[in-house]
Amino acid sequence: MKSLPTDALNQLFLEARTINDFAPTPIEDAVLQQLYEIAKMGPTAANSNPARFYFIKSDAAKAKLKPYLAPNNVEKTLKAPVVAIAAFDPLFYDKVPKLFPHAPVARDWFKDSPDGGQAAGHMNATLGAAYLIMAARAIGLECGPMAGFDNAGVDREFFGQNGWKSNFLINLGNRSDAPILPRLPRLDFEEACFID
Repeated sequence: MKSLPTDALNQLFLEARTINDFAPTPIEDAVLQQLYEIAKMGPTAANSNPARFYFIKSDAAKAKLKPYLAPNNVEKTLKAPVVAIAAFDPLFYDKVPKLFPHAPVARDWFKDSPDGGQAAGHMNATLGAAYLIMAARAIGLECGPMAGFDNAGVDREFFGQNGWKSNFLINLGNRSDAPILPRLPRLDFEEACFID
């Protein structure tokens, strides 16, 4: 496998930023489908793929979301062309026989674990949501991932029928002309890593 060119690394990581102000350019459903088709290819434990996404585009759906947002997140979230609720399915293991067919017992690895697979499901769904962010950047969308909302309220409002659990929100769209803050610092290698 060869290294990506610098332009690609810049778009994905080195120059990419969390965006809080979006242009009103709409995002077509086909783009969201493409986004998922890319993101779903990221690795998860036993190919379990527990991430679920609810894409909010309409004014009506945004109005349902608004009461559950922290006050400082309302304006930027409602302005984003799409808000993705990144979630996980607590019963994700029921799909494992389809996703990991060469090991039919893999479903029980999760289901019969002490916590019923919840830690593994949440962790791997978080990976899936991170893949969605990177896939969005790869196809030219800007992202504003965030917490700062009432998870239980969002779960009742949007996932009452399927039992999914919200993790965080990802605002998606194109960057507006508004200035963005300078990049914040990151930890140096020596502060965050060991080699043994």
